[in-house]
Amino acid sequence: MVSGRYLEQYATLHHTQYYSNLSLNMDIEYRRLADTILHQARIHHKPRYIVAIAGIPGSGKTTTASAVVDHLNQDSKIHASLLSMDGFHLSRHELDQLPNAKEAHIRRGAPWTFDVSRFVNFMQKLRDWADNTPLIRDASQNNTSHILTAPTFDHNAKDPVQDGISITPDSSIIIVEGNYLLLDEPGWRDLSRLCDYRVFVDTDLNEARDRTAKRHVNAGIEKTLEDGYRRVDSNDYLNGVSIQEKLIIPDLTIKSISATCNGQA
Repeated sequence: MVSGRYLEQYATLHHTQYYSNLSLNMDIEYRRLADTILHQARIHHKPRYIVAIAGIPGSGKTTTASAVVDHLNQDSKIHASLLSMDGFHLSRHELDQLPNAKEAHIRRGAPWTFDVSRFVNFMQKLRDWADNTPLIRDASQNNTSHILTAPTFDHNAKDPVQDGISITPDSSIIIVEGNYLLLDEPGWRDLSRLCDYRVFVDTDLNEARDRTAKRHVNAGIEKTLEDGYRRVDSNDYLNGVSIQEKLIIPDLTIKSISATCNGQA
């Protein structure tokens, strides 16, 4: 007869081994995408390479983009920088000024709750900077006059932070991540042409719904999973449908890495 303690130890070992394999598989996929981007950047004729990584809420695009940048920066000859479109959220004060302020706060994260004109202007500035600012291989030689700044988003303050991140002249690959980088709608569609390579992280809507609801609970945004689903269904899920229905054809589509690894977010 197998003891309960043995079964518990076996289950713990199996659980640990499962997550070890899961982590390894994810790392392999991140490395594969990083290698693809690096290859494309090397055959590119311009000094810098701008990559858009888009996906629906809960697709894992942010995790993917961050991991890809980490892998790229393991190469001593490469400096990759990561930007997020989240810095271009309308502030809570700006949402308050909208005629539908109550709905705007509920739907925060929908395309119309971003300052898309400002985002497009920034991306044009980034494109010009990337093409015309001399690439410096030695970070110690960075000229502060050639540093480009971008806004970030403070999740604790729930508002954008101006000049929250700096892109230095030694950056040769710039990864920009966000939900709507490949959205075929007025204003938004201008973003695609400002990037050299476009990646879409494809995810099943219901799987993304599950992940996002759990994330809302884990982040303390909602107290119960039921409330998490209610929030998702009134906003994130609707945004995901819009993204999938109005998708500009990407250069590369990858299956959500966490989705391919037995549904782990």
